[in-house]
Amino acid sequence: QVQLVESGGGLVQPGGSLRLSCAASGSISSINLMGWYRQAPGKQRELVATITRGGITDYADSVKGRFTISSDNAKNTVYLQMNSLKPEDTAVYYCNFRSIDLFSRRDYWGQGTQVTVSS
Repeated sequence: QVQLVESGGGLVQPGGSLRLSCAASGSISSINLMGWYRQAPGKQRELVATITRGGITDYADSVKGRFTISSDNAKNTVYLQMNSLKPEDTAVYYCNFRSIDLFSRRDYWGQGTQVTVSS
């Protein structure tokens, strides 16, 4: 089992920045992929960014150039630096840790942290 604890959400004005953190504990060795998702009211949960154990990153088009995902494997922590925030970035942000092998896939989720971008 993997337990995830998120922090760093809040209220920020358009153009501002926030940094989300996700600290993991438990059976981390099985994890291959880490990422952030978000869900706005009335919308489906969507992928924001992912990072592999080797540091390969991928981003949704809507956040490219504004958000940066990073990880500190020694601390079992993943970060999401969000710059130039827009009102449409308002959502609950969820941390995801995933283990994948030839036979199975398992997802672990954080509790979610609210990000509100408003003037």
